[in-house]
Amino acid sequence: MPRSGSHIRNVDWLTIGLFLALAIFGWLNVYEASYTFDQTSIFDFSYRSGKQIVWLATALLMGGIIMLLDSRIFDVGAYVLYGIILLILIATPFLARDIKGSMSWISLGPVSLQPAEFAKCITALALAKYMSRYEYRLRTWRDMVVPLIILGLPMLIIMVWQKETGSALVLASFVLMFYRQGMSGLVLVIGVAAVALFITVIKFGLLPALIIIVVFTLLYLGRALYFKFKPFSRVKPKILLPVLLSIAAIGFSLACNTVFEHLPDHQRSRIEVLLGMKDDPQGAGYNVKQSLIAIGSGGLTGKGFLKGTQTKMHFVPEQATDFIFCTVGEEWGFIGSSLLLIVYLAFILRLITLAERQREHFAQIYAYCVVSIFIFHLAVNIGMVLGLFPVIGIPLPFISYGGSSIWGFTLLLFILLRLDASRVNKM
Repeated sequence: MPRSGSHIRNVDWLTIGLFLALAIFGWLNVYEASYTFDQTSIFDFSYRSGKQIVWLATALLMGGIIMLLDSRIFDVGAYVLYGIILLILIATPFLARDIKGSMSWISLGPVSLQPAEFAKCITALALAKYMSRYEYRLRTWRDMVVPLIILGLPMLIIMVWQKETGSALVLASFVLMFYRQGMSGLVLVIGVAAVALFITVIKFGLLPALIIIVVFTLLYLGRALYFKFKPFSRVKPKILLPVLLSIAAIGFSLACNTVFEHLPDHQRSRIEVLLGMKDDPQGAGYNVKQSLIAIGSGGLTGKGFLKGTQTKMHFVPEQATDFIFCTVGEEWGFIGSSLLLIVYLAFILRLITLAERQREHFAQIYAYCVVSIFIFHLAVNIGMVLGLFPVIGIPLPFISYGGSSIWGFTLLLFILLRLDASRVNKM
């Protein structure tokens, strides 16, 4: 039994330092993005910057409480927490109001919370609990059934029931954790191929997609027959897989247009603008267009603190939340944006280091879930602001304004830090 409080000495303060650096920089940018000329102080609680400092303070309090808990509580209570969050997700649309077509926010007096932000952490705990069982090994497709059910239930509820696509897609990032735990790299290849086929069908039509499938299949079969012709019986397993995958790819291609046509109008328009299928500068493409103008106007060194014209005139919608990176680009310039990305890179690499040094399977699986979530949020948010990905409402970790996001990311991070702090005592 470890001495009381002994784990505090083992806290990874470098990670906490990077977290604080990002959070403080985020607070400054929330002030920049939401600043009005009649605002007297960055601490004014009637404005977003004042509210953000309250969210940060409560997040730090939450982190401190987590560090005082027994690390075993996260393993023992994982399934209970998972059941509770599923019930909350199901109940949310009955309690939420419609915000731009999404029913995912619960109002608690002056505060609004998004349960989907906390579902990411709890789903990661449930997956870690199941996959860390002594007899479990990720070897075949059958071993993926239960983890995919654990992952799929909150995804379906958030995407279909709450109509919140962005938060649901974040859970799909756990494929990186599955890969680290032994999942075949073929799954990643199939995922990338599926996205490529979807884009090909939507932008160029069904025929080019079918031609690509046939060409790749024939090339693969020709290679297999050329190198393994004798004896022919050994070729059959290598022929069967590409044939089955080709049939599945053809079926997927045939369904792409139907799926695309049944997407909500705003999502379909965003994809069409992204792929250059239509030009809608005053509609679906407005956010990205204004974001690129703001970032480009920052130049090398930026316009300076509180001096961004695009930011001050509020040309970019949601500039303090999903599009806050364009505030960084305009007022801090290319140099400031690059330094922010370098800090994020150091943060991600540090999380990977924490994941790799875990002695317990539960802690390592959870750690890679955390890594997956942060990588997904960072890549998609930056890509979204730069017009490389569709706009799906993904906040930038610790930078974007919002209580649910800052609490959700803090919960994710400090549970990992608590598990890591107890690692030395369990060695």
